[in-house]
Amino acid sequence: MAKKAKAAARKPNAAFMKPVTPSAALAEVVGSKPIPRTEVTKKLWAYIKKNKLQDVKNKRMIKSDAALKPIFGGKATVNMFEMTKLVSKHLK
Repeated sequence: MAKKAKAAARKPNAAFMKPVTPSAALAEVVGSKPIPRTEVTKKLWAYIKKNKLQDVKNKRMIKSDAALKPIFGGKATVNMFEMTKLVSKHLK
């Protein structure tokens, strides 16, 4: 029985695990070392929470500060889905 459960476990998607290099603007928030996309998102959320950049009423909205503004294309606020799209432009 134990073998069957192990086989059913999802494998991590290789594309998400491949290290990507952040742009200079993004490196200010997540660091300049190549890291997987999943880590980029984790570090970005850690930064957002640490600096209280989440909208209090609508938690899906993220306010940009001086470091995030260039990443968010100069927008003052973005929703979390738009954030992922904007961040992907800063990854190589």
